Amino acid sequence: MELTEGAIGAVIVLAILFDVFQTVVLPRPTPAAFRPSSAVIATLWGTTSWLAQRTRDPGRRELLLGTFAPFVVVLLLVTWVVALVVGYGLVLHSLHGEIHPAAPDLGDALYFSGVSLLTIGFGDFVALGGAARVVVLLEAGTGLGIVALVITFLFTLFGAYQRRETLVISLSARAGAPPSGVTLLEMYAKYGLQADLGAVFAAWEGWSAEVLDSHLSYPLLAFFRSTHDNQSWISALGAVLDAGALVLTTVDGQPRGPAKFCQLVGTHLVQDLGQFFRLDGRGDPYVELEEFMAARERLLIAGYQLREAQTSWHDFAALRSEYAGTLNAMARRWATPPALWIGDRSRLHPHGRQTVRAIGGPARPGL
Repeated sequence: MELTEGAIGAVIVLAILFDVFQTVVLPRPTPAAFRPSSAVIATLWGTTSWLAQRTRDPGRRELLLGTFAPFVVVLLLVTWVVALVVGYGLVLHSLHGEIHPAAPDLGDALYFSGVSLLTIGFGDFVALGGAARVVVLLEAGTGLGIVALVITFLFTLFGAYQRRETLVISLSARAGAPPSGVTLLEMYAKYGLQADLGAVFAAWEGWSAEVLDSHLSYPLLAFFRSTHDNQSWISALGAVLDAGALVLTTVDGQPRGPAKFCQLVGTHLVQDLGQFFRLDGRGDPYVELEEFMAARERLLIAGYQLREAQTSWHDFAALRSEYAGTLNAMARRWATPPALWIGDRSRLHPHGRQTVRAIGGPARPGL
């Protein structure tokens, strides 16, 4: 019985330490099938999103969703500590003969485990045997290590979050809030800054690479929401990708190279995050022909030279199909504030399938 109890405790300790290693230390996605932290996040997010959908007040809904990620960070620390106390407590209870005074009660063993993990050391229980001393020393070292790792984890998370949000906030002045790729191009034309579009795409290429690396290393970052209303890193990414797609397929005389590189890295970000979170995104442009034509009209009014309508429509639809489905799945998953062409398109596509039509021609299956 004591051997079984000790083995169960050791398994709990090893599972938690492995989970901490994968969550905090390992700088890449983990292939592990089950992790306690992932189970906690998935369960709590399911409950939070369900409550948010039933909250009519937009302010309360954003407060609920915005509190989720910081709360989960604290909850993970508490979960790890409690699980380690239980695991080590079971091991110490199996070694109660080596503890003075003897702790035959499991509650006493858990208490001894707690003060050892937190390095409080009241001295009311003392490990006398060799095995018990080793366990107590390991637990004290684990407690110090967990605190140090979690502090580092917090600084890493919030540092990556702030770097992500800086460019997202600055985009609102250029593309509106919620942001739109069409608005971005309009604003740069309005103030005669078309030549600076290449620098915008270059900046967002670097942003996409950093977000891809940080969000795959620390997936919890994807749940951190923007601090400002009607802003989201998902809709911001979508706006820049849409602007790049319009430059590459519809607008003449603009820098294509930076737009192409931004498109490649941004699409890579969308596809990799979608694959990691198992988001189902069909290869559809998720934009109707009428919406595209309205965007063309806005760009013409802004002063851009445009390519032939039918060719640009099919090129745009094909290019947007590479990222639009997964990006909209991400927007639905994290309850992103709706933006132009980003979000739930079920109102426009009640049968779940986009149609791509030639200008003045019949509808045909989506690209």
